[in-house]
Amino acid sequence: MDKIIRCITSDGAVMASAIDASDIVFTAKKLHHLSRSATAALGRLLCAASIMGAMLKQKNAIVNLRVMGDGPLGPVIAVADSKGNVRGYVGDSECPTEYYPNGKINVGKAVGKNGTVCVMRDYGSGDPYIGQTELVSGEIAEDITNYFAASEQIPTVCALGVLINKEDGEVMLAGGLLIQLLPGAGEDAVERLEKNVSELEPVTTMLAKGMSIYDICKTALKGFEVEVLDEYPVNYVCSCSREKLERYFCTMSDEDIRSMADEKGMAVANCHFCNKKYVFTKSDLEKLIAEKNA
Repeated sequence: MDKIIRCITSDGAVMASAIDASDIVFTAKKLHHLSRSATAALGRLLCAASIMGAMLKQKNAIVNLRVMGDGPLGPVIAVADSKGNVRGYVGDSECPTEYYPNGKINVGKAVGKNGTVCVMRDYGSGDPYIGQTELVSGEIAEDITNYFAASEQIPTVCALGVLINKEDGEVMLAGGLLIQLLPGAGEDAVERLEKNVSELEPVTTMLAKGMSIYDICKTALKGFEVEVLDEYPVNYVCSCSREKLERYFCTMSDEDIRSMADEKGMAVANCHFCNKKYVFTKSDLEKLIAEKNA
């Protein structure tokens, strides 16, 4: 079962969040039939979105991350709620995969190095916060780190990883770590944290060694006294439903609703996040129109 943990140092200098999202990324790959590069890119963004969603204080708030580069993958989208549950998709699920000389997937080539990271936090009040920065590398983690530093002025370290079996392309492990300096952090805390970060292994390496997400936070915050704020399960969760679609259709004109039906008299809506198909017959559409106008 996937889990997320949030920790803070007792002196209030540093906050760290870690996630094991292996099942989430495995689910995303299966739902969207992702290539290896698409799996790695979306998996990393899903980890980041889940961590950022869990940082939201409002119960019904959501965070929407959109990475749009000039590579063949197209847009990479991930949406998380305040419980860390997350969903996402990519533009081209069959994006070709290239590798670095060390054998790691070249996610930056798939995403592209020219483009933007857009973060939208919707608190349910109708006035969302939107921040945007330029891509740094297309490797996702560096781009999230830069986003926090440039857009929100929060010194941040972000590490994200997806380990894919080279034989069959299956997701073996996926996880992430987000560390942020809090206001008032002294020079000693900064130096200690910088040393720890320089010695950190990749997140998937730590998970492969059997380390828990708490162990990962403790390692990142070595030398600090660490307190756990919360720890709970997270999942790949899509919020689509037939009822939501019907409510959306009812905002359209009668003519537009009728025009959705194809030559067979059927309208098919496909969810980008979970690939679920919703079929509406001509009589279903007429019933919606009648209810809308009642």
